[in-house]
Amino acid sequence: MSPGPSRFAGVDPLVAVDSWPVRHAAVAVVVEGSPTHARGDLDAVFELASVTKLLTAMAVLVAHEEGSLSLDDPATAEGASVADLLAHAGGIAPDEAVAMTAPRSRRIYSTAGYDIVADRVAAASGMTFPQYADAAVCAPLGMTATVMGASAGADARGSAGDLVRLMGAWRAPLLVDQSTLDRATSPHLGELSGVLPGYGRQDPNPWGLGPELRGTKDPH
Repeated sequence: MSPGPSRFAGVDPLVAVDSWPVRHAAVAVVVEGSPTHARGDLDAVFELASVTKLLTAMAVLVAHEEGSLSLDDPATAEGASVADLLAHAGGIAPDEAVAMTAPRSRRIYSTAGYDIVADRVAAASGMTFPQYADAAVCAPLGMTATVMGASAGADARGSAGDLVRLMGAWRAPLLVDQSTLDRATSPHLGELSGVLPGYGRQDPNPWGLGPELRGTKDPH
């Protein structure tokens, strides 16, 4: 990323935020770990929607390193592993904890799969998943505005400033070892095809253990 705000069609995207048809917006450009350009209130709290999955996945990586569970542990009756579910390769339906296909056969973007993993972390740790995520991720990173909701895949609330802190932990080994981070940000079963929400079917449709990976996807 360049040291200054990028330009597209002659428009500074940070200035363009002012014209967005929403009541509140916040944007931060991060260079070398710190916001260098920002627009809006970085402390304002928003619904994080599916960005929640990156918070959940990081908490699961911490649980893996603590020994509460292994990324390779079976997590469904059909044999999907924790890693499979984090990479949407578990065969679980998008919004219901039911199998649509065999594990590791197709990429199905599944919020329900993240809830299955969260339940396993809760059972192994003796804490609710929101409590665990707060202790494992939010508190160490100083994410004071972030609160988990009912679903570990879609219902957190937090600020842009907190997301900057979370992205820092995905870019550098702040909470987990570099080897764990490398595994999580590399393709898991990278040959699988499937639908990328908003962009249609992709073959292949690579994904990490949390982060979506661009690969050769087109459109993207």
